[in-house]
Amino acid sequence: MVKKILDWISRCYMGLIIFFLYAPMIVLVVLSFNDSKSRVVWGGFTLNWYQKMFDSTQIMEALRTTFVLAFSSAGIATVIGVMAALGIHAMRQRNYNLTMIMTNIPMLNADIVTGIALMLWFVKFMPLSFMTVLLAHITFNIPYVILSVMPKIKQMNVSIYEAARDLGAGSVYAFVKIILPQLTGGILSGFLMALTMSMDDFVITYFTKGAGVNTLSTMIYGELRKGIKPEMYALSTLIFATVFVILLLTNYISGMKEKENEKKNRRSML
Repeated sequence: MVKKILDWISRCYMGLIIFFLYAPMIVLVVLSFNDSKSRVVWGGFTLNWYQKMFDSTQIMEALRTTFVLAFSSAGIATVIGVMAALGIHAMRQRNYNLTMIMTNIPMLNADIVTGIALMLWFVKFMPLSFMTVLLAHITFNIPYVILSVMPKIKQMNVSIYEAARDLGAGSVYAFVKIILPQLTGGILSGFLMALTMSMDDFVITYFTKGAGVNTLSTMIYGELRKGIKPEMYALSTLIFATVFVILLLTNYISGMKEKENEKKNRRSML
């Protein structure tokens, strides 16, 4: 009896957590189809806000800037982060510990401190522009990549690389064919983490962007005084739906690969 009660309480607790996490998103999705601009009055079903969103030059430009900035910074940060992680792993223990502490500082530091520091640094050498925002995003993305790749490096079997080198493989060929495949999971995780952090960032972007450069977060902040347009509900709904579909596909593909691996293991055992 006690076990059933505890099980019921745990289910209710998880239900409340899920409700508070997704209730705002459900409201956002409903408002994107509301024909009325009011957030409390239902005016009927409409797709008008989606049409206006695609017709808005300001929203499309901010969306393009956001994606270009996110993918560019995440890609560059991933390359730098992987090379940095390999270099850090090869350090002596004392230097390794010191470098890892320095890597964790930007992640624990407040965004407003990082944003102001980068702004002061950039202003001294160059005018604020899209390039300064890109450099700022690369800077705060690198630690996430390093910390995502580092566990895979520790699990890596170095003897395979050394064996390939002894058999005559070049250093670049052995790195691409042996080292990189073992780090693929960490590299992908680091890239996705950097991509998410870049798309989600507001504070650092706000302090390092130049005139005329707007991402979705800074554009929405600038419109707060006038009131959020319903077109932004439509845009947020599309982004949420896209992420949800990508997650479903990723889980489905990973599940299929696990099943294939299990079948191969069973065949090898037979």
